[in-house]
Amino acid sequence: MNNLSKRAERAVALATAAGERLGLRAEQPRVLHDVFNVLVHLAPHPVVVRVPSLTLATAGEQAVKQRHELAVTGWLADTGAPVVRPSPLVPREPVECEGRSLTFWEFVTEEPLADGADLAELFVRQAADAAALHRLLAGYPGAGELPVLSPLVPAIGTALARLRTQDGHGLTEAELQRAEREYAVLEVLVRDLTAHFPGAHVQTLHGDSPAYNMLRTTGGPLYSDFEDVTRGPVEWDLTLAGPQAIEVYERAGGRPVDRALLDVMEGARLLQVVGALALVPQMPEMGPMMVPAIDLWRSRAPLTLPRSAP
Repeated sequence: MNNLSKRAERAVALATAAGERLGLRAEQPRVLHDVFNVLVHLAPHPVVVRVPSLTLATAGEQAVKQRHELAVTGWLADTGAPVVRPSPLVPREPVECEGRSLTFWEFVTEEPLADGADLAELFVRQAADAAALHRLLAGYPGAGELPVLSPLVPAIGTALARLRTQDGHGLTEAELQRAEREYAVLEVLVRDLTAHFPGAHVQTLHGDSPAYNMLRTTGGPLYSDFEDVTRGPVEWDLTLAGPQAIEVYERAGGRPVDRALLDVMEGARLLQVVGALALVPQMPEMGPMMVPAIDLWRSRAPLTLPRSAP
């Protein structure tokens, strides 16, 4: 518990307090991860509490997303899918604590990567797991309750509006205006994706990048981190994976990938990073890590509606 960041210290306090309300008294709570979320293991219980630490959402808004996440991951777990499941020791519901909404997950033991492991190669291989996950998620019975591409709309709009109120974010006025125009394009696309990409198939998605969100555990690989679960085209889950990973995905039986739609989704992913600049005041050390993606966004042509759009 030494040398924790202030956000991690607060997360431990919130996690232990929420756990005690549910009958889980942590004797040795420990932080497993501290970036966008803080993960707190309520040892000796096999329970991990996810505490949002970098967010623009209210506790109520967080809870709406978390209920979708718990429903989808709970369904996957109940069907026997290899997924980090909601903790069976507490109800499958978010827990509000001092303005944050917390979720409780089963503790798993991760396998350390071998010395010299090539992470890029690993992520390419895991694109096959993303294909398997998409086949599972296509059968999710509650798909109609999920919003379409919610990590984009309204999330990016909220972030850009916050940027408008901040100084020192590193964008010029012209760049901020470009970002706002691109977001307007996304609003149109999300409202009726198939009008612009008639071949697009909308289904339940992981919502982030499943190839980058596999845990290698002592019990085998597990899908994890569904906090951005949504509906949309599989191309959203495959953004920035790279050509090799796309080929692996298709060979593994994933849906054929529409390269034009993938390109639009990759532009949207970079715009999401631009919006995340609004979080830098909460975690200044994140700023330098975002520079390569922001530069890549600057180098791309701005997002526009497809030429075939009516």
